[in-house]
Amino acid sequence: MIGISIATKWEFDATLSHFSVKDGERFAYPYGEYFMRTINGRELVFYSTGVRKVNGVGANQYIDERFRPLDIFVPGQAVQYDCTVKEVEPFIKQSFIVHIDLSPYGNDFNRGTIGTADKAVVMWKDYVELKEHNITIADTEAGAIAYICKKNQVECIIIKGISDFAMKESNEDTFESNSEQMTTYIENTPKVMEKIFREYLMRFI
Repeated sequence: MIGISIATKWEFDATLSHFSVKDGERFAYPYGEYFMRTINGRELVFYSTGVRKVNGVGANQYIDERFRPLDIFVPGQAVQYDCTVKEVEPFIKQSFIVHIDLSPYGNDFNRGTIGTADKAVVMWKDYVELKEHNITIADTEAGAIAYICKKNQVECIIIKGISDFAMKESNEDTFESNSEQMTTYIENTPKVMEKIFREYLMRFI
């Protein structure tokens, strides 16, 4: 069985819509809901986890200027960057870096490093800090999931679409900037999920 972890409500809603899931096909479990599908003879369980790495939001964010919203990434490296005391330790500890072997899947997709923290990249200073440390894309769960999968010797593939990016706060109006970013995330999430399911899911199952 292949498990497909989906973090946010908007991502899971888009998944339910894509697969035309009926109410009777949705089942509750302690962290959210799940449903099952069989594709190409493989049994898949799609499950929602809730937000943040403890469960395991809308923060699949743009960091690198070479890419644009709705681009899809399959990162070859996942890191957790909020596990250190930044003032006295490296920004990213080696023990929280997970290398993901993508060699069986070809190379015709965007790669890079995904950085994970409990804090979403909303403030411009956070965006700049990640960019300075060569983070390609950021979220709030993937690095932790990859870390636990590695510990349990379970294969993990991360597929992330860029939904939004941090906006430089104009005239110190951080609320307006953050609200605009969230609106962009909600608008782009169904487009990102559709693109992932249409163009990327089959090659990894």
